[in-house]
Amino acid sequence: MFDVCPLRTQPSHPPLLPRRTRFSRFNLPRSVSAAGRKDYGGKDVSRRRPKQPPSFGPSLFPKKPASELLGVDDATTDKEYDEGGGGIVWEEDELKAITSLFQSRIPQKPGKLVQRQRPLPLPLPHKLERPLGLPSPRKRQIRRRTPITVCGRGPGFLVGLAKEIKGLTAEENAAVVLDKHARFIGKGMLSVTIKELGRMGLPGRALQVFCWAKGQDRLFPDELMLASSVEVLARFRGLKLPAEMERFGYLASRGVIEAMARGFLDGGRTELALKVLKVAKDGSRMLDSGVYVKLISKLGKIPDNVTIVSSLLDDLSSREELSLTQQDCTTLMKVCVRLGRFEVVESLYNWYNNLGRDISVVMYTTLIHSRCMENKHREALPVIWEMEASNCLLDLPAYRVAIKLFRALNDLPRAVRYFTKLKEAGFSPTYDIYRAMIELYVDSGRLAKCKAVRREAEMAGFGLDRHSLNRISQLESGESSGMHSVSRV
Repeated sequence: MFDVCPLRTQPSHPPLLPRRTRFSRFNLPRSVSAAGRKDYGGKDVSRRRPKQPPSFGPSLFPKKPASELLGVDDATTDKEYDEGGGGIVWEEDELKAITSLFQSRIPQKPGKLVQRQRPLPLPLPHKLERPLGLPSPRKRQIRRRTPITVCGRGPGFLVGLAKEIKGLTAEENAAVVLDKHARFIGKGMLSVTIKELGRMGLPGRALQVFCWAKGQDRLFPDELMLASSVEVLARFRGLKLPAEMERFGYLASRGVIEAMARGFLDGGRTELALKVLKVAKDGSRMLDSGVYVKLISKLGKIPDNVTIVSSLLDDLSSREELSLTQQDCTTLMKVCVRLGRFEVVESLYNWYNNLGRDISVVMYTTLIHSRCMENKHREALPVIWEMEASNCLLDLPAYRVAIKLFRALNDLPRAVRYFTKLKEAGFSPTYDIYRAMIELYVDSGRLAKCKAVRREAEMAGFGLDRHSLNRISQLESGESSGMHSVSRV
């Protein structure tokens, strides 16, 4: 048996080595001298790197306290460490805390551990509810008591209430139906029912609905419902003007005054509507422009109301901002053409065109007609090209005004082109169109075309006037005389 005590010195002669293996040169003992190392395998192994890595000083994180490794007391260790000039002194609890970091995992908080599981992906139908690329709609939380509650908030439910009230007998009151659906009726909803009863011609039922709502604290006061009731009653002559109109103009709201004026206009009582507007003007109440447009269109049909219409137009022109729709603007232009206020027509067209909105064929036609009535035919011709450039579909009045313009300019080729386009569009020419074409052909001396248009007009049921017939006969006699003179020659 060999003595393998590590404290005993090694012998001078090299020890017996086992047979050379693959890793023999890495297992050489450190005590072998440089001269003797050449004997192992015949190679110089003195320059090989040490097996252990170089020491970088004492370990700062020992697995055991220093007292256990050295076998001395803690006090002695600390004293020697302090005397040796070390700047860091590790205490027992710090060493335990550092050691615990490498020995076991950090303990969790007391309680049930949360199972970390990956959430399942959404099924495919949920991803395909709406097309990709669109923003998700804003979610609204709707409290649904019953399905009828949601349906009851729509206009269909309110129109259904009006139909149900219409089906009641003369002895029954509208409260019978309203009490049954009272929990589904909110503030401001019954105005639709009152307007629908007004369209049905039942102002008495509309008044019953208003009286029922007036007794409900949660539904009244409601300005929208009050305005609807006033408009229906004023339309069917069921509303009387208050004795003190000036006081009414100061106390009533703008919506109620406008509803009263609209009701009087729909009922054909323009004098009362004009009185309401006068009261509003005296009280410095500015009503909607649509009420003025409606009143002007009613009064503009009577030639005796020129002064009143002119004053209303001046009231509109004095406003800083106008809220006129395209239909309102066209209506005012037609009234101004009828009254001879051509400068107002031009100003309205320029104002609407500067807004950058699309101009309809009706507005183009009204402007052309206005310039023709003012005998500005050359100025009306650019409007024709602008109307064609806008690619708007021409209607029968547009073709009619254009052909009358070409008749005034004695422009036969353009008149023939528009006359052909009129037929291709499927419109039937009117009497004034046939007459304008006959006059153009007579002026150009084309008797054959003149007779063809006359025959077409007679087949459509139109009979020419005496003036047109005389001109045709003069053209025929002129051609006949010309033929006789040629034959004599």
